[in-house]
Amino acid sequence: MSVIQISSQRSFDGYYKRFKHNSETLGCEMTFGVYLPPNIESKGGVPVLYWLSGLTCTDENFMQKAGAHRLAAELGIMIVAPDTSPRGEHVPDDAQKAWDFGLGAGFYINATQEPWSHNYQMHDYIADELPAIIAENFMVTERRAISGHSMGGHGALVCAFRNPGRYVSVSAFSPITNPMMSPWGQKAFGLMLGDNTQKWRDWDACELMSTLTERLPLLVDQGADDEFIHNQLKPGNLSTAAAQSGHAANIRVHHGYDHSYYFVASFIDDHLRHHAKALLGQDG
Repeated sequence: MSVIQISSQRSFDGYYKRFKHNSETLGCEMTFGVYLPPNIESKGGVPVLYWLSGLTCTDENFMQKAGAHRLAAELGIMIVAPDTSPRGEHVPDDAQKAWDFGLGAGFYINATQEPWSHNYQMHDYIADELPAIIAENFMVTERRAISGHSMGGHGALVCAFRNPGRYVSVSAFSPITNPMMSPWGQKAFGLMLGDNTQKWRDWDACELMSTLTERLPLLVDQGADDEFIHNQLKPGNLSTAAAQSGHAANIRVHHGYDHSYYFVASFIDDHLRHHAKALLGQDG
């Protein structure tokens, strides 16, 4: 589980660093970024927020665009941002090189269909292998939270809902809430999981909501002017699923905001404070 440092930049008295490693789960070399807040050693370890990015993104998008370092440094929270899919010449990609599937678009599920099943095991990588690597190589506590944007928001919700006891809080920006009803999700699920739509339910946040055995603090932000809100993201479906299951989810819609990182940057402090309550037992 050794990692190799690619780069390092000082940021708000902490460090933003990128690493690469060989992933047994994905069968390829992967990169991930971390924000290390100041004085980790004196604190004896810090909790971790995992951030999952969206379609076409890499591990760099969030770290460069979201403006999360300042408050993460103040709160003493480490942020881990993995890549969005397996990578490499031997890793299968969409035959048409479409931007919404394949490299850069792993959907954070475990594929069961060839040729995707050998490499596209992103859920197990995020939930199991990567946290083990982080624990082995950095001074962190056992407390972890998860968040993400768009496809990554879907991934964050699904990882939290499928792994009770693993995370202390969850949040999402503009998530694909109901991928079984989304063209993006239908394409990815059909290719990676096959035609049996009953199996798709295991990877759909709205479907999983009714099976939850825990009630994690949940914050979801959605831009009202997001071009994908009605066709792909469907926040109303998540609101309905939460109400039907008795989950006190905080789902907010913000007028004038779109799907971009300008939206994420505008409300990232709210999400960091949301997670701080659970990770640190404080109001931030």
